[in-house]
Amino acid sequence: MTPSDGYLLDNRQAEAGERFDAFASLFDPTTFRHLERLGIGAGWRCWEVGAGGTSVVSWLARKVGPTGTVLATDIDTSRLDTVARPPVEVRTHDVGGDEPPGRGFDLVHARLVLVHVPDRERALRTMTEALRPGGRLLIEDADPALQPLTCPDEHGPEERLANRLRQGFRRLLAERGADLSYGRRLPRLLREAGLRQVEADAHFPLTSPACTALELATVRQIRGRLVEAGLATDEDIDRHLANVAAGGMDLATAPMISAWGRKV
Repeated sequence: MTPSDGYLLDNRQAEAGERFDAFASLFDPTTFRHLERLGIGAGWRCWEVGAGGTSVVSWLARKVGPTGTVLATDIDTSRLDTVARPPVEVRTHDVGGDEPPGRGFDLVHARLVLVHVPDRERALRTMTEALRPGGRLLIEDADPALQPLTCPDEHGPEERLANRLRQGFRRLLAERGADLSYGRRLPRLLREAGLRQVEADAHFPLTSPACTALELATVRQIRGRLVEAGLATDEDIDRHLANVAAGGMDLATAPMISAWGRKV
């Protein structure tokens, strides 16, 4: 898949940076906790798949130090220029279509990536093949079908509108090949890929300033697609953005499921 294939959340759009910042606030503590538990340390060779933003790449670079390496890949690396210096290498790569960009990695990590990759089976195989024996794989992905609402407490017209727009967003994602129930399958898929010591957990932000920022950026980013598909009007979207900006809504994200295991 290339950026011109109609990816709904293109890294080149202005709102993408706001979304990456919100993801960092929402999910970095969970991601870093898991990476620490996996033993990340000096000298490790790491592959960050679908890096998009810079927060995880920069954290990995500090952990592996000058004796380690961090390969950061994405189909669009335009937002990674600021971290493209040792120990970080930035490379354009499609995990669902290209051969592994290297072998013998101590760690391969992808966050909120595979749900959007059309050939997820190949992507997971590529990531597993890239690990050394004993290497660790950590995949973190959303499961929008597990919790499909922006406002789980749908107690008024503002919340009902928010949930209707979220339904439209989910429809657009599904039409582009996203698997909206992928997260829950990760433990089984890692075991089927031959990994051992597989574990998983989930993180479900229910309300926070970052949830609000993410909602505003996402709706602005997909606004044109929602209107073109007849899933919302400009008036609907203007009203929703004003409701969110007013600050009185509890806005949730889809749960992020983290699953990890070790290559035999």
